[in-house]
Amino acid sequence: MVQYKEQEKIFEDLRLVERTIKGKDFEEYKMFKKRHFDDEDLDRISLSRLKELYDKYYVNRKKMNYKNPFEN
Repeated sequence: MVQYKEQEKIFEDLRLVERTIKGKDFEEYKMFKKRHFDDEDLDRISLSRLKELYDKYYVNRKKMNYKNPFEN
C-alpha cells in the first residue's frame, strides 16, 4: 500500500514534466504509466527505474518568498 502511494506521487509529479521526457525514457514512462492506470503495483526493478526517471526529469524548485523577495 505504501509503495502504491509513493508510485502515485511520482506519477503525479512526472505528469507535469511529461513533455520534456524524450526517446527511450519516454517509452519506458508510457509503459509504467499504462501499468499504473491498470492499478498494477510496479515491481522493485520497475519502481527503481521510475525513481531514476523522476530524479532525472523532475526539478524541485524552491518557492520564492514574496513578502521579502531579496531574502534567501
